[in-house]
Amino acid sequence: MPDITIIAGAPAPGAPMAAQTGRPLVIRVGKHLRGLFDRLIAAGSLVPNDPVLDMRDFAWTQLLRDHWRAVRDEAIAVALKGQAAPSLATISPDHRAIAEIGKWRSFFLWGYGYRIDENADRCPVTAALVARIPGLNSAFFSILAPGTHIPDHRGVTKGLITCHLGLIVPTDGDVRMRVHDRVVRWAEGETLVFDDTYHHEVWNETSGTRVVLLVQFARPLRHPGKWIAEAFLGVVKRSAFVQEARANIRTWNAAVRQLDV
Repeated sequence: MPDITIIAGAPAPGAPMAAQTGRPLVIRVGKHLRGLFDRLIAAGSLVPNDPVLDMRDFAWTQLLRDHWRAVRDEAIAVALKGQAAPSLATISPDHRAIAEIGKWRSFFLWGYGYRIDENADRCPVTAALVARIPGLNSAFFSILAPGTHIPDHRGVTKGLITCHLGLIVPTDGDVRMRVHDRVVRWAEGETLVFDDTYHHEVWNETSGTRVVLLVQFARPLRHPGKWIAEAFLGVVKRSAFVQEARANIRTWNAAVRQLDV
């Protein structure tokens, strides 16, 4: 099946990686004020502000570990066959600077608080598990092709924390992530919790495909940090930037359905 990079404005395979211009005002202004926002949010954090966090501080991660095989089976069924999982750069304009087409693919169940019904309904076990996560923001299968390097980058806000559940981790080489000054590696059935506002980068130096369930959730906060984080995320969620990504997923899914007819 040919690649169906059909979304308007999406880069072609092999094109230089560059973030989309014309990003919404909240993102552009927010990036300049990010240091201030992050300091205020960090001051109200109810969990440590370390680059890599203790999964025991998030009791719900045990649910993911208990059911990881069922989650893996759903990921294989829906995201590793055909063109069901598009390149992240095709869906999310902000990832075009770091995600080469065909190298980092994603299958979204939730995105910025919006349930992607068509995808989530195909993964009932995973969808039910992530729906129980306090403060769920996003959840998707993150698929890294052999030989991929995701360059140094950082997340948008300290109001979110990221959790990875290892589903498929090749063992014929090194697959790892650097978060600030820590180097971590995935294990199948294990969770890794980290603060993606620290600079981080990823390598898959194996001949296999690495697959994780990537979850972003709200950092446990006291006020006023909680108000700041919620206000910022609320504006981003309603922005044209996020709405475009939702539309891109719908467009991709519609194209896949046509090819499957």
